[in-house]
Amino acid sequence: MRTALRALAVTAAALLAATALSPTAQARHEPRAPEEFVALRSVDPTIIQEMRYTTAHTFMGERVDGYRQPVCILTRPAARALHLAQKRLLRQGYSLKVYDCYRPQQAVDHFVRWAKDLDDQAMKREFYPLVDKSRLFEDGYIAEKSGHSRGSTVDLTLVRLPTLPTRPYRPGERLTPCFAPKDERFPDNSVDMGTGYDCFDTLSHTDDPRIQGAQRANRQFLKRTLTEVGFVNLPEEWWHFTHKPELFPDTYFDFPVDRRSVGRH
Repeated sequence: MRTALRALAVTAAALLAATALSPTAQARHEPRAPEEFVALRSVDPTIIQEMRYTTAHTFMGERVDGYRQPVCILTRPAARALHLAQKRLLRQGYSLKVYDCYRPQQAVDHFVRWAKDLDDQAMKREFYPLVDKSRLFEDGYIAEKSGHSRGSTVDLTLVRLPTLPTRPYRPGERLTPCFAPKDERFPDNSVDMGTGYDCFDTLSHTDDPRIQGAQRANRQFLKRTLTEVGFVNLPEEWWHFTHKPELFPDTYFDFPVDRRSVGRH
């Protein structure tokens, strides 16, 4: 009898441990977004979402930690400002397209680990063909903190309507430099900005003098439209904008990119 009771106790303990470690139990205790965060689609369902970090088409060549679902999450003021910009753009035959919105700290940590692994250069030919990977921190392409984690920063571009979706990236396909002519680099249904998204190159600087003609006009159109609704552009990245004033200027969140993170809002 004692042996049987001990066996039952061991089994019960093992079951409790397994339950404690199960994904369902872990999800129950995960951090959630504050009430000031919303899914962009709940504010403006017309804005195109192509959440790159849920795919393998990233400068790391893999899905990024913390991105569980392709959903754009932002603070409510930032989302409302994008809605205002979108209304103006739709009247002119354009739409916004977001590549990245709120970014959890675990994703930033993933970037840092990748940047320190100098042997992993699988996506160099497309995303940083002219940059030595050992200089990614020094040159400012990778940092241990990101404004995206505060919830009011978004990476985005313009799309001329009507349009078809961008085709999926096929892992292992031939890579082309992100600053190659638009018809040569990875296809994107956006207007031509002179480089692709996440292009680690000085040509990505919004006002780089080498970017002229229609490409420059497209960048300035995007910048002007977003500036009018309260966003500030990061000069080193034509796609990067932060809504001011930020609700959380000093807080870096780490809840996952998942609809459940804002499910009750």
